[in-house]
Amino acid sequence: MAKDVKCEVNNCKYWAEGNRCHANMIYVVSHTGKQAKNEKETDCQTFEPTV
Repeated sequence: MAKDVKCEVNNCKYWAEGNRCHANMIYVVSHTGKQAKNEKETDCQTFEPTV
């Protein structure tokens, strides 16, 4: 498992200084079923906006 997960979405509640993600779990989904051809076909479902 990766030790560092980078994230540039600073309005996510899991964003931390240095563009680090401090979520306990990262959930990535594909728009096209179980397989994706490139990063544009995926989304991070872990994202939660800050209040």
